[in-house]
Amino acid sequence: MKVARSVLYQQVAAELRRAIYSGVLGPGAQLPTEAQLMEDHGVSRNTVRLALGELVNEGLVTRTPRRGTVVRDRRPLLIYPQRELEPQPRGELREAFAYAVAQEGRAPSQYIEVLTVSPVEEIASRLELADGELAVVRRRLRFVDGQPYNTNDSYFPRDLVADSEIARPGDIARGANRVLEELGHAQVRVVDDIWARMPNQEEAERLQLELGTPVMVYVRVGFDGADMPVRVAVSVLPADKHLIRYELDRR
Repeated sequence: MKVARSVLYQQVAAELRRAIYSGVLGPGAQLPTEAQLMEDHGVSRNTVRLALGELVNEGLVTRTPRRGTVVRDRRPLLIYPQRELEPQPRGELREAFAYAVAQEGRAPSQYIEVLTVSPVEEIASRLELADGELAVVRRRLRFVDGQPYNTNDSYFPRDLVADSEIARPGDIARGANRVLEELGHAQVRVVDDIWARMPNQEEAERLQLELGTPVMVYVRVGFDGADMPVRVAVSVLPADKHLIRYELDRR
């Protein structure tokens, strides 16, 4: 019985995928050469290339000119969204992202750009801004262990934060959430929306994404005690570098 080529390449891809997920082929490991895979599986070069192309599109491997096809380092950053507004231990008050990354024993850093903008309708409506009202946005490209990991654009009503550190360039060591508290607008309720899509060109370039890597878009709207929206944070998270974990406990 003749096996369809599409089935053959999927079989080769499935075997390599299992080896990667099981740890037999760990981060940085070199896959067998095309010639070796052809011999091992009794398939054509084109079938092997289709199988490897599928793994590249899934973000599991990358091709390099000198080393051939290698397994990508996919160590994800574990994110607990419900912990962002929790009190931090005394003496460890840090911006939420930096604190979360440091808790995993990794090194956080970020590039920050602060702008006053007329936000797009999606942001303006979430902030409940009237026509013509402006917002301050803190645009951040975030790094973990020196690698670009995600972007985070946090929008605030300009009239609320114009005279605060939020509207000034530079890092805020204790974080913008703490500044909002000091302004009398502590966030007591948040609404999260999360969805997946493919990145646009700017995102792919800023985050140095491999071809075929999807991203998660994570939008959080924070409300103060008067139920007024005071922050809209839009994060773009490469799917192969992040694990979002929610914990629900009814005890």
